[in-house]
Amino acid sequence: MSKKFYAVFLIVFLIGISGCSAGSNAEIEKVGLLVPETVNDGVWGTKGYKGLLKIQSDYHADVFYKESIKNDTSIKLAVKEYNDEDVTLVFGHGSEYTEIFNTLSGKYPHMHFVSFNGNATEKNTTSLQFKGYAMGFFGGMTAAYQSKTKKVGVIAAHEWQPEVKGFIDGVKHQRGETELVIEYTNDWNDQDIAFQKLESLLSQRVDVVYPAGDGYNVAVIGKLKEKGLYAIGYVSDQSDLGESTVLTSTVQHADKLYGVVAERFSNDTLEPGNLEFDFEDGVISMGKYSPIIPEQFQAEMKQHVQAYIETGKLPNGKESKQ
Repeated sequence: MSKKFYAVFLIVFLIGISGCSAGSNAEIEKVGLLVPETVNDGVWGTKGYKGLLKIQSDYHADVFYKESIKNDTSIKLAVKEYNDEDVTLVFGHGSEYTEIFNTLSGKYPHMHFVSFNGNATEKNTTSLQFKGYAMGFFGGMTAAYQSKTKKVGVIAAHEWQPEVKGFIDGVKHQRGETELVIEYTNDWNDQDIAFQKLESLLSQRVDVVYPAGDGYNVAVIGKLKEKGLYAIGYVSDQSDLGESTVLTSTVQHADKLYGVVAERFSNDTLEPGNLEFDFEDGVISMGKYSPIIPEQFQAEMKQHVQAYIETGKLPNGKESKQ
């Protein structure tokens, strides 16, 4: 091999190595996660943890997580510890992190802070928002279709939830004479209050319930299963809680969304501010349908979802509301 040829070969080789390194996302080295409750809840917290593990796997990053971090004092302390560990990407798995992240962002300019369902206002803060209206609409259609008493109930955490608004409109679209009974817990996690609200619904002959709170939905579905009634799952595909109970689920793939954020962060394209995601982004879907739902209706619902992805229009001819 001549010296000239060897030199050219070496340059090409080094350029190739350099190109591979540029695409290896080496800047994602350490990532931190804060959750308000636990990563073992099987629903919201677990999805955040799975998202963190996906980043660890995809980017060979060191990852850290802290549980029961839900007030400003504990958040400030956790972020300081992550700073000491040279963490550059921090996820706060809920809306309770947004404001304090805005406040802390100036003190830690090398960190990018990511939260959910809030108003991120700083150049290194981002809030992720699932556009839940459409999934709620499809869940409401399914609930109204299956209800025998023509009475459908919702146990929502908060009045502002777009998936609840969508659910209500979906019920009315599918069967306008269906009666809706809506209860609010004003808390994502309080099972005792959720059980009280459930008793109220059942006393009014509701036979399908949408428990739209990730901290109590599993327990509520368990009660409905005992009574031979129906549920629409929330956040996760909850068909495994009972195929004859869970008609379908409104699924938010927070774990996949973590991967989307990590990719944008590694490519320096993660925007500050409030970012919305829907079915077309691959991070929202409907869960498995119960075998008690006729295949024809299942096929119709899948067509409705695909049409929404392609056109942005719901079965009522309107666009999704947030």
